[in-house]
Amino acid sequence: MIEFTEGIYNFYVYIITNNSKTVLYTGMTNNLKRRLQEHKEKLNPNSFTTKYNLEFLLYYEHFGWVQQAIAREKEIKLLKRDKKLELIQELNPNFNFLNDKFV
Repeated sequence: MIEFTEGIYNFYVYIITNNSKTVLYTGMTNNLKRRLQEHKEKLNPNSFTTKYNLEFLLYYEHFGWVQQAIAREKEIKLLKRDKKLELIQELNPNFNFLNDKFV
């Protein structure tokens, strides 16, 4: 995946989906392993990710500074679905679930 490691911290911008890959969600976290587990456990019953059963990682980017991650998350969230799919396909052409990279 894409890494911007000039900073000293770990922040991730990620895109998750449901099992049938029909819905996309973009988020940002400082601990992707923990955050994926939270999505899987559906900790917030009223959240968008719980409502649509989003827990499968398709794409992520790593950043060393929170400001970079926040800016990138906003940028991706503004993209239309087809552009998000193009972004995912560039680095994950088979749309494999990547959760096992963070177990």
